[in-house]
Amino acid sequence: DRLVGYKLSPFISQKIRRGLSAGRVQSVAVRIIVDREEEIRKFKPEEYWSIDAKFIPKGSRKSFSASLYSDENGKIKITNGEQADKIEADLQNAEYVITKVKNGTRKKSPAPPFITSTLQQEASRKLGFQSRRTMKVAQELYEGVDIEGMGATGLITYMRTDSLRISNVAIEEVTEYIKNSYGEKFLPPKPRFFKSRSNAQDGHEAIRPSMPSLTPDSVKASLTSDQYRLYKLIWNRFTASQMADCIQKTTQADIVANGYTFKASGYRVDFEGFTTLYVESKDVEEEKTTQLPPLEKDMIVRCKELKKNQHFTQPPARYTEASLIKALEEYGIGRPSTYAATITTITSHEYVKREGKSLVPTELGEVTTNLMKERFPKIVNVKFTN
Repeated sequence: DRLVGYKLSPFISQKIRRGLSAGRVQSVAVRIIVDREEEIRKFKPEEYWSIDAKFIPKGSRKSFSASLYSDENGKIKITNGEQADKIEADLQNAEYVITKVKNGTRKKSPAPPFITSTLQQEASRKLGFQSRRTMKVAQELYEGVDIEGMGATGLITYMRTDSLRISNVAIEEVTEYIKNSYGEKFLPPKPRFFKSRSNAQDGHEAIRPSMPSLTPDSVKASLTSDQYRLYKLIWNRFTASQMADCIQKTTQADIVANGYTFKASGYRVDFEGFTTLYVESKDVEEEKTTQLPPLEKDMIVRCKELKKNQHFTQPPARYTEASLIKALEEYGIGRPSTYAATITTITSHEYVKREGKSLVPTELGEVTTNLMKERFPKIVNVKFTN
């Protein structure tokens, strides 16, 4: 830290602009964002097509969707409109038959309680909070809020942690709450324990409500809007982490016509489990899957609609605060307690600017990074910092 900060900051100030700084973590964070921008510029989109259909089973009114998957030679890749037109012509007036139906069950388990990095990521995705705002509100919840009838009360455990450890007392409390509020069937067969990363510092527990029985609604009147929203996020995530799995009944079907195979898949929720309270957000939205009507092998289905769709491959997405924090954590760069400060530094020094939720390198950020890559390649190397 001393080498990079003390030695390189004066060099950057002298070569580029006074008042600039370099840092062991911040310079690599900027490089990650700059490298992604270069990937986006170099990206060349490729054309591809999909053919999607809507089918109605015999004797039913409910349609279901399926996508073309293969022909007689195996999985098919449609690269141009002419190829799509030929397939469409081949399927004119074809008879569609279900050749395979597979029913199954899958379990979906809850996410672990928050650590610093995942709290910042999820508050960014669900609440639109910047990491600095998240940590400020978390600090207030930890230090204590004046709760009506209780006085000053610390509502959460320490918010700078990378450990997933939970105390037995907290597990007993939340188990009792779930049992009383939702019923025994919403409890897993045994309490859940989550494994921390191998390099985690186990000084503090995971981030959780200090009193699991204190629901967000019971303290809402005593909290600011930000405090309530963040407390609810932490409380929901922790409580859900000790609830039963979500059980889904899945169906997959193959529909064949003139040597072409369409695939359909769907599911229905058999038991909500933890999802009745909380579902983790993702950086990339998952495609929504609906329930399929009852289907059987050798069933003939009517094609209600056959649609060709032109697509182009998309460049990698720019980093958001949530995805940058995730990348820093995966690369082992910095500590959870430094992520908010790092993002504040690189934006306030104008190495990076915000465009909506995206983090975009400025010209200054690119010039500085390129100079560092040229003169000090080891220091801005991701592997140097982990």
